[in-house]
Amino acid sequence: MIRNLLALAAVAILPTISMAADKKITVGFAQVGAESAWRTANTKSIKEEAEKRGIDLKFSDAQQKQENQIKAVRNFIAQKVDVIVLAPVVEAGFEPVLKEAKRAHIPVILSDRRAKVSDDSLYVTFIGADFIEEGRRAGEALVKITDGKASIAELDGTPGSAPANDRKKGFDEVIAKHPDMTVIMEQTGEFTRAKGKEVMEAFLKSPEGKNITALYAHNDDMALGAIQAIEAAGIKPGVDIKIVSIDGVKSAFEAMADGKTNCVVECNPLIGPQLFDLVADVVAGKTVAKRTDVKEGVFMQEQAKDELPNRKY
Repeated sequence: MIRNLLALAAVAILPTISMAADKKITVGFAQVGAESAWRTANTKSIKEEAEKRGIDLKFSDAQQKQENQIKAVRNFIAQKVDVIVLAPVVEAGFEPVLKEAKRAHIPVILSDRRAKVSDDSLYVTFIGADFIEEGRRAGEALVKITDGKASIAELDGTPGSAPANDRKKGFDEVIAKHPDMTVIMEQTGEFTRAKGKEVMEAFLKSPEGKNITALYAHNDDMALGAIQAIEAAGIKPGVDIKIVSIDGVKSAFEAMADGKTNCVVECNPLIGPQLFDLVADVVAGKTVAKRTDVKEGVFMQEQAKDELPNRKY
């Protein structure tokens, strides 16, 4: 009798275990927007990997507005997703909604950009680049290209965002060691090509514009917009004004192969596989590292033509 009861219990339990194992993972992804070729490639990588793994991905494009991201995260909480992935538009202001996710027992993974919080248990891990190191690499490249002497125009990213803050910090660390390297003009280009062009046009029309000998752009799209403005002003980009930017999009390598820019510091957007490896581990209850870095490189003008065929974004 006891043996029969145990057999019946086993039969009753087995379907429950099978259903749990076969349950499709649901992930809510609050993306920054589509402000650049880099961001488009990042979104594509994540969407394609989710589809490949059979993950139910609920995607939200914040259009570079923090309030849209906060609303999206709250929607994900209401939908009881298994994991929330957040690429914060800016660093500050996300703590309250992250606390809401924690109370709902939904783990949060920060992707590409960090959020400033007083309690780092509000997210399980961060995956992305070391933006400070990228800024250092850009600074070191510009020192090399200009022999340590330049009057620099700087195009900043979105104010308050982690890449803008950190890429500036790392760059400034390097430039501070070289007294003949000076940032003479600086303004946000909001990480977009159109704004990069607009700001560079204003720089060149200002009294100090004629003194610019180098440009540091926090991303490639702003640099590409700036190149249009430089050429329209009758100045040779990459020659009269040396240019260093960050991201590594294909169009930046094309410009570099044409001699219009001098160095690209890579920031790899193709993180889909690494991200969903983390998602799988988190859902399985495994302990994950608090930070996962992506692999990146630095490419000078003479490397552009050989590297161009390898660019996937």
